[in-house]
Amino acid sequence: MQQKPLLNLRNVVKHFDISGGFLDQLRLTGSGIVRKRTVVHAVNDVSFTINEGETLSVVGESGCGKSTLARTVIGLYRPNSGEIHYRDRRIDHLSDTEMLPYRTRMQMVFQDPYASLNPRMRVNQILEEPIRFHNPGIGEGEVLDRVAAVMEQVGINPVWATRYPHEFSGGQRQRISIARALAVDPEFIVADEPISALDVSIQAQVLNLMMDMQEQRNLTYLFISHDLSVVEHISTRVAVMYLGSLCELATSEDLFGSPRHPYTQALLSAIPRIGQKGLKHIRLSGDVPTPINLPSGCVFHGRCPHADKRCMNEVPRALPQPGGALVACHAVEEGRI
Repeated sequence: MQQKPLLNLRNVVKHFDISGGFLDQLRLTGSGIVRKRTVVHAVNDVSFTINEGETLSVVGESGCGKSTLARTVIGLYRPNSGEIHYRDRRIDHLSDTEMLPYRTRMQMVFQDPYASLNPRMRVNQILEEPIRFHNPGIGEGEVLDRVAAVMEQVGINPVWATRYPHEFSGGQRQRISIARALAVDPEFIVADEPISALDVSIQAQVLNLMMDMQEQRNLTYLFISHDLSVVEHISTRVAVMYLGSLCELATSEDLFGSPRHPYTQALLSAIPRIGQKGLKHIRLSGDVPTPINLPSGCVFHGRCPHADKRCMNEVPRALPQPGGALVACHAVEEGRI
């Protein structure tokens, strides 16, 4: 049975102009003074679908555009070009008012729970606010019942609802953040590094909570992380990004079992494997280019051991491979690796 797409990204591009004021844009050259804009190319022509009930993880080095992609998907950023479709309706161009019905369906869990929770509000106020906003006619008793129910569901005692965020541990605060996302009964959650700010001993608890909530509520996740062991554990499919571009997209089993893109191979070779000796760690040469001045052609060609002239001049397309994976690599397309 073919899975039904919940979200569809088509050639999404997100750039940030960091030029500053008019005077900041002026540059002195040999021919005189010219005006030059400085643009960060955070997300470049990214396309993929997210199916109902799955967990699609996005991985890559810091600065590769993972969080920007997540915030663009959820509507915190508007893409410069491309389209985002939710259940076959385009949503990237909608106004704030038109997006309101989607705010209950799509929620986000941020990396730092302390920064994402208002320190001046009690937990019950934090959880009641979205319920009251999206359900203007709801009764007081029903609001309190829903708050108590969602707190119990995430493992926080409802008796503690009158406490402030600083009175909880980091793991408890992240549980409250998850409860806030669940309070409006969403079907799609973007989790942006949700466990990276937590102690290792607490990470597994929060991860298991998210997996339990997915099963109980039939949730769909877009999971952003740099922890490959976590990604392997939680993911249905995995997308690998490098400098804002999609390198490879495959099922978790295929990606970790037989990575195809040279960058994916290098990334996975760095994972420590207990009891497995002799595995070669692929060391990439060169430095990561800046997203302000992207290299021509394939953005990875300067560090890739398989790059040739075509890689330096032509941007690779993400092409389907046997088994359903997508790989954007000329060397893979030509059978050189």
